[in-house]
Amino acid sequence: MSGLPLPRFASLRSDQVNLRVGPNTTFPIEWTFQRRDLPVQIIGEFQVWRRVRDVDGAEGWVHQSTLAGRRTVLVRPPAGATEIALRHGPDAESPPAARLRAGVIARVRECEATSAWCEVQVAGHRGYVRRNEVWGIIAGEEVK
Repeated sequence: MSGLPLPRFASLRSDQVNLRVGPNTTFPIEWTFQRRDLPVQIIGEFQVWRRVRDVDGAEGWVHQSTLAGRRTVLVRPPAGATEIALRHGPDAESPPAARLRAGVIARVRECEATSAWCEVQVAGHRGYVRRNEVWGIIAGEEVK
């Protein structure tokens, strides 16, 4: 047990992470994640194994060595939209720095607990996204 709070978020360390039915290599692989930096929510722990939930709500077990503490988010536009604006400032009136399509992974630079906005980086672009338009941050959570 890590002693860290649950639930919490982490990201996948590589492009090949096996999701198992149980917390041991003797349990069958349910499927393999194939996307480095994908955020997952850690919802349980057993020795060196972490029970995770993905953006679609699927759950299973991964070895702790396959997770990274690097914080990322997955772009989830509101219903009916296919993209969101990455803004220069934490304000809806701030001009867009880029447009981010659904499914894009962004690295979290900072997210204040009381702010509706988080500063993120995608490739060479830095800016702000609304907290409710991404998945990978708990409501009221602070990331520095």
